[in-house]
Amino acid sequence: MGGALLAGWSKRRLAGPFAVVEPAPVKPPGGARRYAAAEALPKSLKPAAIVFAVKPQALPAILPAYRRFAEGGTVFLSIAAGKTLGFFARALGEAAPVVRAMPNTPAAIGRGIAVACANAQVDGAGRALCGRLLAAVGEVEWVEEEALLDPVTAVSGSGPAYVFLLIECLAEAGVAAGLPSGLAMKLARATVAGSGELARLASEDAAQLRRNVTSPGGTTEAALAVLMGAEGLAPLLRRAVAAATRRAGELAD
Repeated sequence: MGGALLAGWSKRRLAGPFAVVEPAPVKPPGGARRYAAAEALPKSLKPAAIVFAVKPQALPAILPAYRRFAEGGTVFLSIAAGKTLGFFARALGEAAPVVRAMPNTPAAIGRGIAVACANAQVDGAGRALCGRLLAAVGEVEWVEEEALLDPVTAVSGSGPAYVFLLIECLAEAGVAAGLPSGLAMKLARATVAGSGELARLASEDAAQLRRNVTSPGGTTEAALAVLMGAEGLAPLLRRAVAAATRRAGELAD
């Protein structure tokens, strides 16, 4: 996700230069300079923003090295699931301006969506800067209630995996119905991708788009009788989103 963000910033020509802290000897995109550790960052560095794009389990070990930037006008933007604004306040100090955000992997193609929440120390300029950084790879929404980020994580952060699983299952069902595997997968991928684009561009809501495809007594209606049944897709997704929401809360602990 960090690489997708950096690529988006470079493509949009957002103000730089960018410094990347990455232990692995890789060349970051967009001419960014790599540092093996935060301790190697120049003492004179006064970054406008620091973005934490790491696994949440890694944060307790790495945050102390960034505390020196907390009172210098730097805004901290975290895309680590579960780690709360309170967690960052304890690690970076109460004065640190922190924005939590949850983007998703379609950011890699500039079609992501992120939901962000700021603490009271983030001023208008910091909020605008974080908004620009996130908007470089997709849409941005803001919420005032931090607790909403857990279900956001469950719906949109984890959501691409649900869609990819749908493609897998739809292709497997096609094979079970007699289609060659290659054709079944091509049909499944194209159908999901095209339907998603139609949903994005259409003025109707998803329910109306579904009704538009469903002829009375037809094949789609027969399939939807299964998918919309008592043990169908809706209750299954509710359980899945609830499980992901619980796990997001557990990561905060």
